[in-house]
Amino acid sequence: MTHAPKAALPLLLIALYALSILLANLTLNTFIPLPVYGLLSVGTIFFAAVFTLRDRIHRAGGLNAVYIAIAAALIVNTVVALLTGTPWRFVGASFLAILAGELADTAVYQRLMGRSWWTRVLASNAVSVPLDSVLFNLLAFWGDMPASQIAQIIFADVVIKYLIAALFAIRVRHAARTA
Repeated sequence: MTHAPKAALPLLLIALYALSILLANLTLNTFIPLPVYGLLSVGTIFFAAVFTLRDRIHRAGGLNAVYIAIAAALIVNTVVALLTGTPWRFVGASFLAILAGELADTAVYQRLMGRSWWTRVLASNAVSVPLDSVLFNLLAFWGDMPASQIAQIIFADVVIKYLIAALFAIRVRHAARTA
């Protein structure tokens, strides 16, 4: 009986994953009005890469590497939040949204391991992007902002996360083909 070799940890991808979440959390309450409808959190621009980075970590290092990346991001972000005085409401919202969204995404991605990379990415993002966006924004802003503004933030988050994640996935896939 032979065992598959254990995959090396993709440390650069894990670092980029944690950094993307950190930058998203540091800019989460700065907004850009969209032309027709929506308020885009600057943090969304950074966070959009997280979905594809996690899928790349999964592909390069396996399920354990994904769990290590999620834990590393949560630890780094908690330490930085303590150092910068980030309101606990944002810390808790980020922690719960990342945990729920990332675990849901990972479960869908893992279940589809026999399918193409594109199928796994699209299906897992279809679950995790709205879950993360709705959960985070409701926990972070409910009671501090009108529901109509929160709806605009959620709308912009979902649209922009899908767009950036798709562009990032196309770029990563193209780079992998030419390597």
